[in-house]
Amino acid sequence: MPEEATSSRSPALVWKVGAVAVLGSLLAQMDATVVNVSLSSLTVSLHSDLSTIQWVISGYLLALALTLPLNGWAVERIGSKALYLWCFSAFTLCSCLCGLAWSAPSLIAFRVLQGMSGGLMAPLAQMVMARVAGKNIARVFGYVAMPVMLGPILGPVLAGAILQYASWRWIFFINLPLGLLGLILAAAFLPSEREAAGSRRFDLPGFLLLSPALVLFLYGADRITQGIGRMAFVLSLFLLAGFFLVAIRKKSQAIVDLRLFRSKVFSVAATAQFLLNGLAFAGQMLIPIYLIRACGKSPGATGWLLAPLGIGMLCTFPWMGPLTERFGIRKLAAAGAMTAMLGTLPFVLMAGHGLSIALLFCALFLRGVGLTLVGVPSISGAYASVKKEELATATTSMNIVQRLGGPAFTTACATFLGWKMASVAVPTAFVDAFLLLCGLHALLFVATLQLPWAVEGKRR
Repeated sequence: MPEEATSSRSPALVWKVGAVAVLGSLLAQMDATVVNVSLSSLTVSLHSDLSTIQWVISGYLLALALTLPLNGWAVERIGSKALYLWCFSAFTLCSCLCGLAWSAPSLIAFRVLQGMSGGLMAPLAQMVMARVAGKNIARVFGYVAMPVMLGPILGPVLAGAILQYASWRWIFFINLPLGLLGLILAAAFLPSEREAAGSRRFDLPGFLLLSPALVLFLYGADRITQGIGRMAFVLSLFLLAGFFLVAIRKKSQAIVDLRLFRSKVFSVAATAQFLLNGLAFAGQMLIPIYLIRACGKSPGATGWLLAPLGIGMLCTFPWMGPLTERFGIRKLAAAGAMTAMLGTLPFVLMAGHGLSIALLFCALFLRGVGLTLVGVPSISGAYASVKKEELATATTSMNIVQRLGGPAFTTACATFLGWKMASVAVPTAFVDAFLLLCGLHALLFVATLQLPWAVEGKRR
């Protein structure tokens, strides 16, 4: 869209489109965390074990990552408004199907479908917002991002309240009125724009190699002691090798442009984002299970007890710009990684010696602050390190790597916890699981020490 068009948008239209963007991003973000509190209930209701039912989270997160490359290609074919309406419709329908699930495999399958539509909603919402905001994009995005930060707060609280008074199925049915509201707002407020079909071709071979490879890799790692697990793991390695060969040959036309990772700054930032996303979701999976199973808290109480995590994020996010400018990328990100690790260590103590509500609140708040302090500096350093013409490819590649951390770490930690609970007492199992989480936080701290001191990019 021409610059004149974006800058001439009326303020009323900008904020109307902003309302649609917020609702779409909020729904996708909230549904990434809303199931965490309900895992214990789902294992009982659907007669499953933890290592299987955690795929309700991992499958959703994996689908979020794998549909991301479809965004630009699909927008060029059917237009941003039509695609947004299709995504919102599919997300709402899949939410209803999740509520109607009759078994763990059916729920996991419906969550994957829900994640596929949700994976397109979040970047699409950002894109339509950027197009209408024009020269006011920084100020508008500052306001629009704040409600989306409420997702980690609202998800567990809403799920806990529902589980206290109703069936787990209403965790998904609640999306029906929200989805219908989003459809109405999108149809009324989004500008009808149809992009001309571009020359970019979708990397179908790369997509068909990467998608099953990652699913088989996670599935095989989860069941590595079984024959079918080892077969899946070996097959995933062959598919990944095929993907790397295709990506090297296609260069910038590949789903993930591997040439970007020749840059030390970009590769280190991608590693930090992978670890960060994985630690965030692994913690949001382990902590509710600990509070419910080891501490005997109800799902409703657990939802409220998790609120300090989101509050820490919400309090820190508005200060990220000034803090990054003052302290630089490496210092701020390293301080954030250390803060997040210090916010995780108390869980080792509480798992072994008993829950302290005051200590829990402080630990969660520190985790929220620390994780937020890592995110913005590392990703800004990555994007500043690439040339302007590579920015679109870098954004897609970074988001894919980042979002894969969630299912990878959630699967690993759930598998480890399930294995420990089968062999040792419950408190000891959680002590070991939180020690594993602290070790992964230490890896994040080491990664942040490799980031540049300040933003020194190649963008021209």
